[in-house]
Amino acid sequence: MTEAADIALTPSAAARVAAIAQKQGKPAILRLSVDGGGCAGFQYRFGLADAVETDDTVAVQDGVTLVVDEVSLDLVRGSAVDFVESLGGASFQVTNPNAASGCGCGTSFSI
Repeated sequence: MTEAADIALTPSAAARVAAIAQKQGKPAILRLSVDGGGCAGFQYRFGLADAVETDDTVAVQDGVTLVVDEVSLDLVRGSAVDFVESLGGASFQVTNPNAASGCGCGTSFSI
C-alpha cells in the first residue's frame, strides 16, 4: 500500500462513497480501475472494495479511501475522482491529465 499524491478524491466524491457504503454495510473504500475497451480505448471502473490490497495506491478524503491498483495507476496518475450532479444525471467522473481524448459518456478515454 502506497499513500501518495498520485490520485485524489474530492470531498463530493467522498461524501457519495460514504453514503453508498453505509447503505450497503460495507467499508468506505472506493476502487478505481482501468479496463481495456469502451468507445475510446480504455474505460474507468468503480466499485466498493472490502479491503486495501498490498500493491494499491491510496488516497484518503474525509474518512473515505480511494484505492487504485498498480497497473491502473499508470493510466490515471495525477487524476482526481469527483462526484458530479447535473440535469443530465449524477456520476463519478475522473479528471485525467493523461487522457488525450475522451468520449461523450465520460467513462472511457484514450492515451
